[in-house]
Amino acid sequence: MRRILIAGSPGAGKSTLAREVARRLDLPLIHLDRHYWRAGWVPSDDASWRATVADLAARPAWVMDGNYGGTLDLRLPHADLLVFCDLPRQLCLFRVLRRRWAYRAAGRADLPPGCPERVDLQFLRYVWRYPRQSRPRLLRGVRTWAPELPVVRLRTRAEVRCWLAALSHP
Repeated sequence: MRRILIAGSPGAGKSTLAREVARRLDLPLIHLDRHYWRAGWVPSDDASWRATVADLAARPAWVMDGNYGGTLDLRLPHADLLVFCDLPRQLCLFRVLRRRWAYRAAGRADLPPGCPERVDLQFLRYVWRYPRQSRPRLLRGVRTWAPELPVVRLRTRAEVRCWLAALSHP
């Protein structure tokens, strides 16, 4: 496994898991949020964003975390494994709110400089609707662009811990 894509709801633990997987497997870590956002939460334009993702996905090895459903067609065909953090929405909402409090005075490593942690009603709605709207899009993307791609679907914190333990001891 040289290219591992980690996706899931905000607050599901994608960035934390990606950091740990990259460390354990000694692979480069790519946080898509660091590449998409500019200071002040200014998004990349569509054309340059797709070009950036195509370049990142073409690299020989990585652990990449992030959703960005509009670029699944660029990322999934390059991946050797998809790790889908599919934890309960209530847990994800709790973690998003806890993260906002924890990073109220400092930036997060998975975000670019000038993008302080924030939570608004639109973001909370996105987290709440993720299982109904974004989960099907991700799974449809796998069937469409990478039907042979192995998928590890982690639904509980215990499953995350067990999968990480197995990763360390094949």
